[in-house]
Amino acid sequence: MTVAATAGPTMVWDAHGPYSLHGTLGIIGRGPADKTIRLAPGAAWLAFNTPSGPATLGINQQGNELHARAWGPGADHALTGVPALLGTHDDWSHFDSPGFAATLPRAVRDARRRHQAVRLPSTGRMVDALVPAILEQKVTSLEALRSYAVLLRRFGTEAPGVGADPGVPHNLLVAPTPAQWAAIPSWEWHKAGVGPQRSATIVRMLRAASGLERLAKLPAAEAGARMQSIPGVGVWTAAEVTQRTHGDADQVAVGDYHLAAYVGWALAGKPVDDTGMLELLEPWRGHRQRVVRMLQLSGFRKPMFGPRMTIQDHRGH
Repeated sequence: MTVAATAGPTMVWDAHGPYSLHGTLGIIGRGPADKTIRLAPGAAWLAFNTPSGPATLGINQQGNELHARAWGPGADHALTGVPALLGTHDDWSHFDSPGFAATLPRAVRDARRRHQAVRLPSTGRMVDALVPAILEQKVTSLEALRSYAVLLRRFGTEAPGVGADPGVPHNLLVAPTPAQWAAIPSWEWHKAGVGPQRSATIVRMLRAASGLERLAKLPAAEAGARMQSIPGVGVWTAAEVTQRTHGDADQVAVGDYHLAAYVGWALAGKPVDDTGMLELLEPWRGHRQRVVRMLQLSGFRKPMFGPRMTIQDHRGH
């Protein structure tokens, strides 16, 4: 798949070194049915709302250069965010320094050597990250991904350029605007498998949508703390958001049983709870999310056996 060489403003961003487009942007999508993003060999497509209107962004990788083209009323705005989206502000120099690297577990060091090309992306799009994160509260990931896909198909809009430019994927969608999310009737949430507690949290969040977008300008920790002033948005949800909107290198998803158990097995050879996970990661505070990301890229898999633990899901607290 290649980005079409017709209509739409363009820009080129130089990564100044090895770069993995899929490794960087893969965290943004919410499962294979998320029609707001498409990844293909050497290319990526994203569709989203901007203050100027909807936009489609197509990115081609040519060596260390990333060539971007945008369509739609928000095209210029979309292009201004390309460097941050691709990880220009993501600084691994301290993490990679000999003194710090020597403190890391071998699996993390080895994974980092193999994945020098991965960056942490910053979308700056608070609502786009918050809605699917709230949908994942109190349910399995598969249920949440299905609900989000259903709502996108029902209430999303066709991405700019679809049908007019043969280079734009035909089924690319723009997620609803805050006003469109807020206007979804209660029965449509129900049909999508979203209970009243989660839909109410989304509606409360949308009342502060304009203020939320301003949080993208704040440091990740401060933005995460302010998000938690919204009833129903807790530390898990805030971390899930800032990892995508801010390229948050530190916050981890406290309240996710699977993550705590995974980190425990990887670093201590046994499952742990949230407190245990934070204790294990404390030596690398400031880079805890980088450590988790490298563990996930290391190929480590926790054992499929062992004592059963009671799952206490605090994601919405």
